Amino acid sequence: MIIDLNCDLGESFGAFKIGNDQEILQYISSANIACGYHAGDHNVMFETVRMAKKYGVGIGAHPGLPDLAGFGRREMKLTPREVYHLVIYQMGALAAVCKACDTRLSHVKPHGALYNMAAKDPEIAKAVAKAVVSFDSSLVLYGLAGSESIKAGKEIGLRVAEETFADRSYQPDGTLTPRKDKNAMIQDPTLAVNRVIRMIKEGKVEAVDGTNVVIQSDTICVHGDEPEACVFVIQLKEALAAENIAIRKSWNPL
Repeated sequence: MIIDLNCDLGESFGAFKIGNDQEILQYISSANIACGYHAGDHNVMFETVRMAKKYGVGIGAHPGLPDLAGFGRREMKLTPREVYHLVIYQMGALAAVCKACDTRLSHVKPHGALYNMAAKDPEIAKAVAKAVVSFDSSLVLYGLAGSESIKAGKEIGLRVAEETFADRSYQPDGTLTPRKDKNAMIQDPTLAVNRVIRMIKEGKVEAVDGTNVVIQSDTICVHGDEPEACVFVIQLKEALAAENIAIRKSWNPL
């Protein structure tokens, strides 16, 4: 069995350091790199792209809402046209960095509030998918498994990767538990690992109310800004290996 393991990276900016990108990049297959709106800056983008290239990791644009203070996790009232423009703008910025580093983008994954808005709102989802097609229709669109994002991507002709989360809890309808809720994050690494293996092998995850949600898992996300992110990624990789599950992309081979 094969699974793509992705992580949100390149989130430092200026004098502020977030996460331990270099360590995590050694254990994942895809990196979603912040493009300067919710996090990251031009220097960090170059540094992260170069490291991802060094470790043979797929490079993805991680466009977010223009809310640096809120880390892109606060919803904003935007029209589909505005969403289309901001996604294009951020993909273009990272693609330029990739070109300068003699590499290229492989995928796109919206960040934070934009990701959740696209998962639920068909018009926002279509705007994101349209932006990806307009920019480069060969890119893979990452979206919440079973969401409007996946539906919009398929309808417009994109390859999509249905994403599940190693360290987030789920609602009975398959959406992620809002971060403001105390049980939004899975704090027990052993529990998180077991949930990931079940999502991959059985296609199911237990929701917060105890019910089982049927779920497709093409790519698993771990969050690079969590304090023990690297330790968890190593533990997860070892557990997947024990289950004969290989970590690599099944699309856009490097």
